[in-house]
Amino acid sequence: MAAPRNLTGDGGGKLLVKDEESAAASSAAKGIINDDSPTGKRTKSERFPLSRWEFAVFFTVFLVFTTGLLCIYITMPAAEYGKLKLPRTISDLRLLKDNLGSYASEYPAKFILGYCSTYIFMQTFMIPGTIFMSLLAGALFGVVKGFVLVVLNATAGACSCFFLSKLVGRPLVSWLWPEKLRFFQAEIAKRRDRLLNYMLFLRITPTLPNLFINLSSPIVDIPFHVFFSATLVGLMPASYITVRAGLALGDLRSVKDLYDFKTLSVLFLIGSISIFPALLKRKRVYE
Repeated sequence: MAAPRNLTGDGGGKLLVKDEESAAASSAAKGIINDDSPTGKRTKSERFPLSRWEFAVFFTVFLVFTTGLLCIYITMPAAEYGKLKLPRTISDLRLLKDNLGSYASEYPAKFILGYCSTYIFMQTFMIPGTIFMSLLAGALFGVVKGFVLVVLNATAGACSCFFLSKLVGRPLVSWLWPEKLRFFQAEIAKRRDRLLNYMLFLRITPTLPNLFINLSSPIVDIPFHVFFSATLVGLMPASYITVRAGLALGDLRSVKDLYDFKTLSVLFLIGSISIFPALLKRKRVYE
């Protein structure tokens, strides 16, 4: 009768190590990754932030807006649609202005409806190019009418983006701008008693992008009435500059020409005036 084999000692230790290595290799081959490992954490952070429900809400809102926009376009008088496209450069804008000039004069009401719906749609869903729409308003409607159109549309689009972000924006903003969001939240917390003045300063000056302000405002608990008032008033200086520049498209070479050092200095001066009452009040409190 053969003696039983003893697996203790160095030989047994080597066998145990080999068994553990085989199990680890088998788990890796099956794609089993520990969630607490650096690899697992990196995979989680790179995932798209919206859940299925949030994405479904976003897609539904987008579908409703798109359907409404298409219905407006269908009811508009016939045009050469091949010449119509969203401008991406100043050259595209000049061509679009030439193609739309007679159309806007023949059907002013319907054209303004199409213009407004397109502007609000772009602003709501963060589609780049609204600055070209503002320039187009100045080129087609003049300073007064163009200024009113741009301010109202920009405010309506920003408010629409505000409510969309209130529904599904938190994970998206936290994923895209985590550091900037924490900074903004801390600044808002320090200025709760003079929030309107601070929001006016942000809207007038290019301190933070308007897209980020629209998306993050409901996340950091900025009341809607403060957001609306600051947006309506704060966008006026930049809108006036852009609309007025639309009168002289031939002199523009790029969008960067709109905001030179002189223009930015004027905007920061206006923005500083907006927060001056808050600074004066703070000084009196300390005294």
